[in-house]
Order: sequence, then structure tokens, then C-alpha cells
Amino acid sequence: MALRSARARGVPRDAVHHPLFARCYARISVNAEARAGMGHMRERLLSGLSGRVIEVGAGNGLNFSHYPGTVSEVVAVEPERVLRRLAVEAAPRARVPVEVAPGAAEALPVKSEAFDAAVVSLVLCSVRDVPRALAELRRVLRPGSQVRFLEHGRGGGRVMTFTQRALDRTLWPPLSGGCHVSREPVAALRDAGFTLGPYRRVMMPPGGPALPSSYCVLGTAWRPV
Repeated sequence: MALRSARARGVPRDAVHHPLFARCYARISVNAEARAGMGHMRERLLSGLSGRVIEVGAGNGLNFSHYPGTVSEVVAVEPERVLRRLAVEAAPRARVPVEVAPGAAEALPVKSEAFDAAVVSLVLCSVRDVPRALAELRRVLRPGSQVRFLEHGRGGGRVMTFTQRALDRTLWPPLSGGCHVSREPVAALRDAGFTLGPYRRVMMPPGGPALPSSYCVLGTAWRPV
């Protein structure tokens, strides 16, 4: 295996600790699989992947059952202890081998250029240092490899974007495990040197009310050769 100690990369073993939010998120996310169409979105996110994949911020492991059989291995990095325990429990139910490891997005505990693809799913909203986290993704991917992303961020008109910024400056991050609703994941990927492939804006849940966290983007980016 290509795993390295999180401490060796300069971060504590449990770099994120939000036990109350983690328990709430685990319940909400399971309910959203069918009711909010997240299961279908995960299928679209992961379809066609192959080889060794690193999933950053694996949460409670709901992506695991959607990986196609062409994937040879998934290394799932999750910093929050409660969610990581749930991911460990979910791993044996996947169709592909999954290893769950502690670690932060800003200091991934794996070797450089070790993976054929990376997956970030509702992760970039909550990492402490987005440029550093994306630099780590570039480091661990082989040249020409892809990043699959499903992220939420800024969207809507002026009133909604004002609301999103106000929430990020006040209540939202401490109540939501560090989540921010006004970040721009596509711009962040481009600024980090990734080549943007096809992506599309989607609302979650589809057809539901437009909430500050509803504006999502699903797509692919590539590490340049």
C-alpha cells in the first residue's frame, strides 16, 4: 500500500472533530440517497472510473457501493472519526476493494503520482485550505489522471449570493462542520492548474426549494500531462 502516516505529513491523526455534526450528517445523507436523488448523482459521479482511485473526504462511505467493477482499489481518506468509523463499516459492502484511512485533504497520507483518478464529493466546501488541498490532489494523481467532483457552492441571484456570503461569515460553518456555501469549486480547480472537462450545474434536491446549499456542480477535471 501507498499509505503514509498523517502525522508524517504534518497534521494530527484526527484533524477534524465534529462528532455532533457527523452524526446528524450521517442520518441526513442516508435519507437523501433516495428522497433527494443523491444515489443517482453518485452513480453519475463515479460512472466509468477505473484503476486506483483516491476518494478525499469519504464521509460515511455512501459512494462506496456506486464504484464500478473496473476500479481496482479505492483509498478513502476521512479526517472525522465518527464518519470514518461509518465508512469502515460500509467498505465491505462495496463491489471493489476499499481501504479507509485517517488524514486531511491538505496533507494526504499517500505517495505522489499513485492514483489514476480522484473523487471529491461535497468536500471542498469544508476543507480549511482549498488551494493546498487541490495541490495535494495534483501531487497524488498520475499525469493525465482525472478528478471527478460533485460540490456545492455559490449560485442563484444577488439576494442568494449575498445570503450565502453572510451565512459563511456567521452561523453556517460552526453549525455545519466547517461547511461554506459561497465557495466556487470550478474556479478553485482551474486556479489549481487542473484542466476543466465537462461539468454541469445541478440543484439538490432536484425540483426542491432553492436553499443556500442547493447549488451544485457535477463534472470532471484533469491533471495536465
